[in-house]
Order: sequence, then C-alpha cells, then structure tokens
Amino acid sequence: MYKTPGTPGLGTLRNPKMVVDPDKHNIYQSGVGMLLYLVKHTRLDIANAVREPKALDCPSPAAYKEMLRVIKFKVAPTDLINNEWDVVAFSDSDFGGDKETRISVAGFIVYLKGVPISWRSKGQKSVALSSSEAEYVALSEVAKEIKFIYQILISIGFKVKLPIIVHVDNLGTIIMSENVSVSQRTKHVDIRYRFVQDFVLDGFIKVICVRTNNNDSDIFTKNLGSDLHEHDY
Repeated sequence: MYKTPGTPGLGTLRNPKMVVDPDKHNIYQSGVGMLLYLVKHTRLDIANAVREPKALDCPSPAAYKEMLRVIKFKVAPTDLINNEWDVVAFSDSDFGGDKETRISVAGFIVYLKGVPISWRSKGQKSVALSSSEAEYVALSEVAKEIKFIYQILISIGFKVKLPIIVHVDNLGTIIMSENVSVSQRTKHVDIRYRFVQDFVLDGFIKVICVRTNNNDSDIFTKNLGSDLHEHDY
C-alpha cells in the first residue's frame, strides 16, 4: 500500500516512441479524468501527482504505472475496503411549515463515516394530517436516499454496517415504522410510504429517537435561533 500519491523524486516525460497499447490508453485517459475531478472537489493532496502525467495523447508505461499508483493511494486503501462503512442519517419535518399551503417541510442529512454526503430541504407533495405523518413521510424520503447510497457503496466493493441508523425526534414516527398493522389514525397514509416498514423489519435501517435539540436535520426544516443554528451547522 502506498503512503504517498506519487513516486518521490520521479518526473514523467513525454515520449511518443513508448506508448501503451490502445486498451491501456483508454483506461489511462479515464483514470486521469477521474482524478482531476477529485482534485477539483476534494483531494488537494494528489494535485501534483495528477498534474505530472502530461501526455494524455501518448502515455508511456511509466506514466500509466504512476496513474495506477495515485488511484490505489486515493480510491482503494485496504482499511477502507475491508472495514464496514458507517452510514448515519437524521430526518425531520416541520408540520404545516408552509403557512400558505399548509404543506409540511421535510429535511434530512446523511453522513458517511461522519462526513455529510447528502442533504435536502423540500416541501412535501401533500398536506399531512398530523406531525407523526409528516415525520413519517420525511423518513421515507431519507430511506430512499439511504438505499441509493447503499447500492452505490456495495457496487464498488465496500461493506456497509447494518442496520443503518436513522435519527428522528418523533416517537409516533418510530411506532409507525415498526408497526405493520393499520389503525384508524394511520390508515390514510399512502401505501407508497409503507416500504419504510419493510426496511425496518428486514434490518436494513433502524429508527431511533433523538432529542430535537440534537437533530442535525432540524436546520433544513425551519429557521432556527442562533444557538440551535450554530449547533446544527
């Protein structure tokens, strides 16, 4: 496993007489493009190593090897592949938050290994009849996002720790997510939201209660006071 992105002291040179075969050439161009995207958005530490391979039109075997080195350094460290990745989410809803339409506002945030990777603040599609229903609909939105993130991680070979924890601040929502029976109070809830119960029963997600003051998604559903805003942010 490499401890640095580029070979120390090595500088690649452009040599049109020594070019990799066409298949590796295509891989090289795709690899450099991927790495340039990472440099632009998240990984300043690999900027010089990515800049070094200048010959996209005629990469040498040495340049190809260096490109693989950077990818192995950044994308595939052994400890990240072998260990389980923690995905944690927070979900919240402001019941009747839109004062004109009385539509509730839903928000969520998803963390991967403690880093926020997905969040949303959006009005729900229909009027909810209770705060628990509004929170349950918000929970269904983050559950869909979690499933998407989970499928991506599994497809590229990472292990994800199950169940994935989702924090909500409404006990009624937790009861609805765990109870498959339908009562007079919940029978009107659209069936398209009921897949959350399947996720819970299958052990894919676990919904637990968190104090409102500790709900990181609170910032996505309402305008908070300075203390709570700074805490959530």
